[in-house]
Amino acid sequence: MKLGLQIGYWGSGLPTHVPPAIAEAERLGFDSIWTSESYGSDALTPLAWWGAATSKVRLGTNLAQLSARTPTAMAMAALTLDHLSGGRVAVGLGVSGPQVVEGWYGQPFAKPLARTREYVDVMRKVFAREAAVVNDGEHYPLPLPDTRFGKPLKSIVHPLRSDIPILMGAEGPKNVALAAEIADGWFPIFYSPKHEHMYAESLAEGFARPGARRTPEDFEVLPLAMVVINDDIEAAADSLRPMLALYIGGMGAKEANFHFDVFVRMGYEAEAHQIQDLYLAGDKNAAIAAVPIKMIEEIALIGPAEKIRDDLEPWRESRVTTMLLGNFDPTTLRTMAELVL
Repeated sequence: MKLGLQIGYWGSGLPTHVPPAIAEAERLGFDSIWTSESYGSDALTPLAWWGAATSKVRLGTNLAQLSARTPTAMAMAALTLDHLSGGRVAVGLGVSGPQVVEGWYGQPFAKPLARTREYVDVMRKVFAREAAVVNDGEHYPLPLPDTRFGKPLKSIVHPLRSDIPILMGAEGPKNVALAAEIADGWFPIFYSPKHEHMYAESLAEGFARPGARRTPEDFEVLPLAMVVINDDIEAAADSLRPMLALYIGGMGAKEANFHFDVFVRMGYEAEAHQIQDLYLAGDKNAAIAAVPIKMIEEIALIGPAEKIRDDLEPWRESRVTTMLLGNFDPTTLRTMAELVL
């Protein structure tokens, strides 16, 4: 099992603590660093800027949003950064949610699975550079239908690698199956190794489809693994409760919150509804307090280092290939490197 550093997206301004954390992660032998975007900082610019100070770690997006760029624009950015980094780029893609797609990008959210399939297919055509890129799909037709001057084009730049890895963020069963079919890996944002059976059927379905790209043996699984080392377990849990309350209660619409659905599938339906109802009613403090410690321990490692060492065993025995740490504390990074690497 490997370790990666999940940098994420910015808050209100430039996060000055990130460059030293990246340097420490690379020194400790971390496999990768990952940036993301929502509706503030983008994923590609920080990855290029901070990645320029590295020499070994993989540089990835987790996640770049489909609606932020056309597939050819995303492929251009990936092959450019792949050249600049000496072949260290991995592209993580996600559809985001209807609030962001419709509210920020001003695009329809319909047919996310079909859009993803078509998007990835176009990117792979750009990377392969075997012919001018043509796509007759519904969502990203190339060239534009009924164009007067448009014609099929091939990238001017010859890709350093003709098969840059593409990974997918996926939470729902159909999207997980699609990731297993067409992607090189999968990012589950909230992952419980004790409940990974709830993904087994979807993954198996995807791997079994004709033309599936990977097998279970060479498919990456990179969940976010939040780690808080603290002798006071309740205090450790308190540091994560606000984030979970936000994602379960207020991320997306009440009728379309994919994070909420994950915890329901884990068996926390009553707790998830309580958190969501309180959050949407405006009582965020009560929603935060309603997040049970058992739920936190399903998807995070909290408590003293000795407890975390024991709690790591289900992760080691799971299908997880890389744990993504969303923690920039150097002591935590060093402790996890000692325990995992």
